[in-house]
Amino acid sequence: MAPPHADIVACPDCDLLQRMPPLPPGGTARCARCGLELGSNKAGSLDLPMALSMAALIAFFLANVEPLMGVSIGGRTSSTTILGGVRAMWLQGEKATSVLVALFVVVAPALDIVFMLAILLASRRPPAPRWVGALLRWTELSGAWSMVGVMMLGILVSLVKIASLATVEPGIGIFAVGALVFLLAGMSASFEPREIWSRVRWANGDWPGTGR
Repeated sequence: MAPPHADIVACPDCDLLQRMPPLPPGGTARCARCGLELGSNKAGSLDLPMALSMAALIAFFLANVEPLMGVSIGGRTSSTTILGGVRAMWLQGEKATSVLVALFVVVAPALDIVFMLAILLASRRPPAPRWVGALLRWTELSGAWSMVGVMMLGILVSLVKIASLATVEPGIGIFAVGALVFLLAGMSASFEPREIWSRVRWANGDWPGTGR
């Protein structure tokens, strides 16, 4: 059986099959039945998310190797990193909490960034290999479990609570975490999966970009 035309899409909300028209720069296509956005033609659809992904990788590295903050109380000063906090919770018997923090704050964001970079690099010269399609699906999962923003909110709440009890000096890590929150959001907002799907080679060897 011949594969469906590359321009035929199914609406994720109402399942209506419809043809995606060629979009002008900055144009957006919406479902004819329910109005859901089906795709858009964003300027720099590969370059912008690539730049944001590289910046997010640098911010992620700094957020995990640099201290988040220094706390001074009673003449004693201590500081820790994200991974140091995970290790401390594990040693204190909070094993479930440490595993959850490691998964949602370290592993999931790392996979999200690495998957995105792999997808963008492999898709720059179409046709992209078939494994790019699998990474696209995994990126949706890893992005959903990335909770760096939740951790940042927790840090800010902790700062407010201990500010009256100790002297707190923010470290490079906390600024890197704040930058990472915005970079991950920008990376996701600027990424257009349909542009990548149009470059992926099908399982039967065809490539929709050329109609072969």
